[in-house]
Amino acid sequence: METATAEQEIETFINSWGDGNSSVKSGFLELYRHARAMAGVKFHFVGRSGVSYSLRPRGSRQREGEFFAIIDVIDDDPQARWLSVCFYGDMITDPEGRGEVIPGGLAGADGYCFDVTGDEAGAIDYLKERCREAWVRIS
Repeated sequence: METATAEQEIETFINSWGDGNSSVKSGFLELYRHARAMAGVKFHFVGRSGVSYSLRPRGSRQREGEFFAIIDVIDDDPQARWLSVCFYGDMITDPEGRGEVIPGGLAGADGYCFDVTGDEAGAIDYLKERCREAWVRIS
């Protein structure tokens, strides 16, 4: 899916998000805007109502299907959405040990996943730094 189409779908999703989970919505917006500001980033977006809405940024030198982050809004309860943000293990560090190590869990590769359920202090800034770190590794 082309970035322009993906961005339209992302904006439609954001605009349809109700008032619930404002801190999670704000965190998703911050991560989306952060990735969008990176040079050469393209987006893939997969929306599955009742399951998840998945934002997948890709660097210009990555092949189709490769992503430097997977930013999921988990939608099993639309009134209590939360974020699951994952990275391939060789693309980031986790100096504060906030992530959960996922052995072989990202298309057969090791990864880290970070869950954000509310307004955890510094969580989004920490994830923005991990996004930047992953983007630098693939740039």
